[in-house]
Amino acid sequence: MAKKKDTPVRLDQLTEEEKMKYEIADELGLLDRIMKDGWKSLSSKETGRIGGILARKRKNRSKK
Repeated sequence: MAKKKDTPVRLDQLTEEEKMKYEIADELGLLDRIMKDGWKSLSSKETGRIGGILARKRKNRSKK
């Protein structure tokens, strides 16, 4: 199986939702690990937490 290329994240080319994911990860103190080892380094509990917060923010944004 071929390994994914390690390309640095270009924050200026991310969608709004992707930016929000990184912001949430930073708030939870997980951004350093994500930048170093990628999203695969997180546990299912950690990714679920990010997903839950992202869904809540998306829902609140649509109510405005």
